[in-house]
Amino acid sequence: MFAVIKTGGKQYLVKEGQKLRIEKIEGEIGTKVNLDQVLMVANEDGTDVTLGAPIIAGAKVEADVLKQAKGDKVNVIKYKRKVRYARKRGHRQLFTEVLITKIVA
Repeated sequence: MFAVIKTGGKQYLVKEGQKLRIEKIEGEIGTKVNLDQVLMVANEDGTDVTLGAPIIAGAKVEADVLKQAKGDKVNVIKYKRKVRYARKRGHRQLFTEVLITKIVA
């Protein structure tokens, strides 16, 4: 069974047993979280598809929190020639790594 979930302003196609990096959500390492914004649920072979309008009532995806961390650094550089203007900033986005344990439709 697989599902399409929405979290952190993005949509993800998930299956049971899959590891996934999502935008940071609250939760300690080892705790369970419920992702309840399920947009679609279907069987592995593509039959028995259930679509939400926009979300499916009562459906949820259960996941275990594996890690809370920061991603790789992204450098942002601004430069204007001939005027001695140069700025460099870095950014590291926070993320949560989860393990999808169960899809409840």
